[in-house]
Amino acid sequence: MSLPPSPPRASRAQEEAWMREAMTLAAQAARDGDVPVGALIIDPAGAIIGTGRNVRERDGDPAGHAEVVALRDAAAKRGTWRLTDCTLVVTLEPCPMCAGALMLARIARVVLGAWDDKLGACGSVWDLVRDRRATHRAEVIGGVLEDECAEQLRAFFAQHRLS
Repeated sequence: MSLPPSPPRASRAQEEAWMREAMTLAAQAARDGDVPVGALIIDPAGAIIGTGRNVRERDGDPAGHAEVVALRDAAAKRGTWRLTDCTLVVTLEPCPMCAGALMLARIARVVLGAWDDKLGACGSVWDLVRDRRATHRAEVIGGVLEDECAEQLRAFFAQHRLS
């Protein structure tokens, strides 16, 4: 099976700019008591067409992960669930649920910040998005502003351990 071509890769500077926007969304999640994860969906022209942040605590939604929220936002704006030529930018490596959702949405590329050594499904614990048995696979670019993304998470959990 041949895979559709990925959209042209953005520059590292552009990936970092998007990641900073995702980190702003993550900070908003933290203010609501949610784990600080933020996500963007980028179209092939480089425009942000979907945004999301964790809303599990705020909305009482077990599927309220940043990636799922961003995918839903982008699909609603595009009028289709197929996001074949788009890039997901996310501050934390997607979990298996989110990796499955982005595969089903046909996301072409995942740009992630911090790796998740407990539940990561884009290369650290599992590699669902690049599994040869899958009908759709995504390119993964990891470690974009990794230290800053990881620090945002560490600070959140340190604060919640104190309270």
